[in-house]
Amino acid sequence: MKTITDLQGTFELHNGVRMPYLGLGTYQADNDEEVVHAVKYALKMGYRHIDTAALYNNEEGVGRGILESNVDREAVFVVSKVWNTDQGYDNTLKAFEASLKRLNLEYLDLYLIHWPVVEKYKDTWRAFETLYKEKRVRAIGVSNFLRHHLEDLMKDTEVNPMVNQMEFHPHLVQQELIDYCDTNGIQYEAWSPFMQGKLFQLDITADLEKKYNKSAAQIVLRWNLQKGVVTIPKSVHENRIKSNAEVFDFELSEQELAYLDSFDKGKRNGPDPDNFSF
Repeated sequence: MKTITDLQGTFELHNGVRMPYLGLGTYQADNDEEVVHAVKYALKMGYRHIDTAALYNNEEGVGRGILESNVDREAVFVVSKVWNTDQGYDNTLKAFEASLKRLNLEYLDLYLIHWPVVEKYKDTWRAFETLYKEKRVRAIGVSNFLRHHLEDLMKDTEVNPMVNQMEFHPHLVQQELIDYCDTNGIQYEAWSPFMQGKLFQLDITADLEKKYNKSAAQIVLRWNLQKGVVTIPKSVHENRIKSNAEVFDFELSEQELAYLDSFDKGKRNGPDPDNFSF
């Protein structure tokens, strides 16, 4: 079980870069005052990890929020992702520059391949390695890569992925993939920790909520972190951004972690990486 300290606590990636283990997701946050305010408020609250992507069409707003927060750039771990139609060596380099321009930043802390486009992800990764060697990005990784994608990719890498961002929640644990990533020094990260809101229709955390006087969201986020999984719950509402950060004053037992693991159904709410229409 991982040691968890506070909102600015980190896990160390295999290249020595420290990645804050709780961040703000911005998927479906509008590229206007909505995302600007969410980012500014999260940074004011003490968050130091902001996740966006070219697909989200809100990199400009995320960049504004970071700039207007008056938090030092070096203190914020900023993540973006290359979209499927921009993959390939040359296209990825262009897409990276476009993301930096929209974010109004000089570098990224982490750049991810958003989905494994089978005929392109190796060329995309070569571009990632170029950006990494040129120190345009501090860490490189992937998203939605299953074990066979990772194995195929790493047959030809000079630098192995540092992160794999996956759909992760009580109905989709994929412990074998987590273990494979751990064995290969790849930090596991969760997207959709609340099952796109479906978590709140279940009562699987009811007893734990009463015991710890915490919400279902807080119980699940704590479960993420204690399993060593970086997590980036998305919200644009101040009360939820604040609540999502209030997970450092209690600790789940090993039995309680296993209890939440037991709800794994291998059930996705998002696309299947092997059958995703690009």
